Amino acid sequence: MYGDNCLSRAQIFRWYAQFKSGVEMNEDEARPGRPFSVRNEGLIAKVRKRIQEERCVTVRLMADEFDVNRETIRKILLEDLGKRKVATRFVPHALSDDQRHERVQYAKNIIKTALRNKNFLNLIVAEDETWYFCHDLTTKSQIAEWKSPASPKAKKVRLQKSKVKTMLVCFYDSKGIIHHEFVPEDKLSLEVFI
Repeated sequence: MYGDNCLSRAQIFRWYAQFKSGVEMNEDEARPGRPFSVRNEGLIAKVRKRIQEERCVTVRLMADEFDVNRETIRKILLEDLGKRKVATRFVPHALSDDQRHERVQYAKNIIKTALRNKNFLNLIVAEDETWYFCHDLTTKSQIAEWKSPASPKAKKVRLQKSKVKTMLVCFYDSKGIIHHEFVPEDKLSLEVFI
C-alpha cells in the first residue's frame, strides 16, 4: 500500500523481537573507537615507491598487490601524491636538430616571399602521402604513466610500417584538396604522379 516509503517486513520483525526482549531504543548502539582506515602514511609510502619503480602500473594491480580497494589507491594517487595518469603523445617521427633548423629556415623563406607577393600562397600546390602503419602492441593506456602536473609530457615515435603497402597521395592548394588517390601496390613509385 505504501511502497518504498514504509519499513520492510523483515525490519518490523526485528524491531518486534527487540521490543519483546525489553529494548525500547530503535537507534544504533555506540561502537568503540574510530572507523578503521587503510589510507595511512605506510600505504601512501608503498604506493609512492611502487610508482617510482614502475610508472605504468595500474590502479587495479596496486590494489591487488596491497590488498585494498581501487578507490583507496586512486585517492592516494590523486589527493595525497598529486599524480594524474598521462598518456604518451604519439608523433610521426623524431627530428634531429639539423632537420628542425632546416624546417625553420624554409618557413622563414616562405613567409618572406608571401610578404613580397600577396598572391604567392594561392599559387602553391602541395603534395602529401600517408602510409598505413601497424599498431604498436602496447596501447596508449598501457604505457600511460603516473606523473606530477609539472612533469614534461612523454612522446613515443611511430616507426614501423604496416605490411600492407597502401599509400594515400593527396594534392591540395589554398582552397582545399585538388586530387587524392590510393596508390596501387604494384605502382608505389611516386614518379607516376609527377
